[in-house]
Amino acid sequence: MSDEDLHKVYNPMTETAFYILLSLQAERHGYGIMQDVEELTNNRLSFGAGTLYGSLSKLKKDGLIDIVKEEGKRKIYQITPTGKQFLRLEKQRIEELYKNAERIDS
Repeated sequence: MSDEDLHKVYNPMTETAFYILLSLQAERHGYGIMQDVEELTNNRLSFGAGTLYGSLSKLKKDGLIDIVKEEGKRKIYQITPTGKQFLRLEKQRIEELYKNAERIDS
């Protein structure tokens, strides 16, 4: 997928993709990602297996994450440099939203 196509798909980024990429700044397997995201969001977000593994498959296909090792049936994932780039872009977008939202109470 071209950079332009990736920008169309991941800008803005879904909350699911954002939290998976955020979680994968450290190597994790699927269940570890689920636990980390639940902890990060105070249990507000809880992925079902279908959502998680469908998202992991798409993020891997798009080059935002990669499998770094396999332990038996477990695949261990980590964010790629491209994934970090898109995560930073999303962070900047969210910061802009937050900054502009401060105008609501003004």
